[in-house]
Amino acid sequence: MTASGSIRLQDELKRLKSEERPDVIRALEEARAHGDLSENAEYEAAKERQAFIEGRIGEIEDKLRRADIIDVTKLSGDEVKFGATISLADENSDEEVTYQIVGADESDIKAGLLSINAPLARALIGKGAGDTVEVAAPGGFRIYEILTVQYK
Repeated sequence: MTASGSIRLQDELKRLKSEERPDVIRALEEARAHGDLSENAEYEAAKERQAFIEGRIGEIEDKLRRADIIDVTKLSGDEVKFGATISLADENSDEEVTYQIVGADESDIKAGLLSINAPLARALIGKGAGDTVEVAAPGGFRIYEILTVQYK
């Protein structure tokens, strides 16, 4: 996991513990005050929300406990590896795209964060600027040329 991915998870964990958890506890107390819990939709909704929040807290704590945090700024080289920011030219559409290869838990393709487990990332690993890769995509095979490889 990158350092920035770790920070995002820590921020989410802090928000869940300091804001979401107290809010759902208040909602449960209010729902209990309404009486009969067996037919109280507010109570059931709050219990479901509480279960989700507690599950997510446990999941994030586990991921952070097991994560190897990699400071991408300390990496260098000409080959694509975890943490690299790669500029690609899609030879099918002549579009240029830029992705950073990150851990699966921090990926967000719309934000340019490509999971290390994605077929494109796996095809890029070990390649360098000027190389081309062919990747199976839902619309057929795509060919990308690596324009730049940076670690920032």
